[in-house]
Amino acid sequence: MIYKDFKALKLSALGMGAMRLPVINGDDGNIDQAAVEQMVAQAMQRGINYYDTAWGYHNGQSEIALGKALSAYPRDSFYLADKFPGYDLSNMDKVEEIFEAQLKKCGVDHFDFYLFHNVCEMNIDAYLDEKYGIYDYLMKQKANGRIRHLGFSAHGSYKVIRRFLDAYGASMEFCQLQLNYLDWTFQDGKAKVELLKEHHIPVWVMEPLRGGRLAALTDEESSVLKALRPDEGIPAWAFRFLQSIPEVTMILSGMSNAAQLEDNLNTFETDRPLNDNEMNALMSIAGDMLKVKVLPCTACHYCVSHCPQQLDIPALLALYNEHSFTGGGFIAPMALSAIPQDRQPSACIGCRSCEAVCPQQIKISEAMADFSARLKA
Repeated sequence: MIYKDFKALKLSALGMGAMRLPVINGDDGNIDQAAVEQMVAQAMQRGINYYDTAWGYHNGQSEIALGKALSAYPRDSFYLADKFPGYDLSNMDKVEEIFEAQLKKCGVDHFDFYLFHNVCEMNIDAYLDEKYGIYDYLMKQKANGRIRHLGFSAHGSYKVIRRFLDAYGASMEFCQLQLNYLDWTFQDGKAKVELLKEHHIPVWVMEPLRGGRLAALTDEESSVLKALRPDEGIPAWAFRFLQSIPEVTMILSGMSNAAQLEDNLNTFETDRPLNDNEMNALMSIAGDMLKVKVLPCTACHYCVSHCPQQLDIPALLALYNEHSFTGGGFIAPMALSAIPQDRQPSACIGCRSCEAVCPQQIKISEAMADFSARLKA
């Protein structure tokens, strides 16, 4: 196992995420405890010392299952991460209640790492609102040792992350981002990493395989990579990409069975960053993936000045592209929830004034109609 330095700690470069634990009969809330304990034993034996869970994972059962599995090991033999569930605005005034419950669910007296969960357009105002006392409470828990290291995770835009850092950046020790070779450009991952670097905040990675998409390339895509590294498995390329980014300290993977875990453990026996030729090949594959489902908006904003509804068309198209490529998901609806109703895709009247000035000749009105239909489905 590769280890990375974080302050005075040695963290396994691969962390075990507990969002996709094995379940019984496809029921996300019915975790296969025996299988989880077997996987944790396998992980501990092979050197993983970082475990990540959250309040909402597996319908609230992840913390209990992971805590029970880890209880078989000395408390100083692993690092446990949990998060305050600000993805649900009804939780904002319950930080103390939830934190105390999390400690009990996990069966521990402190969290080694704790995060503001999912900083995004929907909750940034609430996270920064002093009336909820979230920041003050978590800093108090850090001061008394019940939180050893405080950070945040983010699915929000660069602008949202910058707002959060402007307010709390001096107290943040790490940031967890959705980062992979597709989102390096698609979700502006490169710029976000640079922003965190400016604040001297190391990167924790979530979704390194983009929900499994980057573990299942086409035969044509795979052949390109196999020609460069015949001995490397396809999922490993996603991890090698991340090993090539100096700012990345922790890479979390949500593994659903022992075979996936074993494969990832084997990958992290070595540190094999990509050379320039390999990186270019991977970026080319990512670009081709996006061309299939993504509209070629360059955010020139010509359309905006011609929209009688004053819609932020480039921003909406970016969310449409995310929603289309992912086949749904929570990111676009989450971001749209912070936009007034009269600025939503459904507010498009189909006048096509925007299309008359679009250099890319995008059929914007059709995209807005399709987006609205997808959101209602």
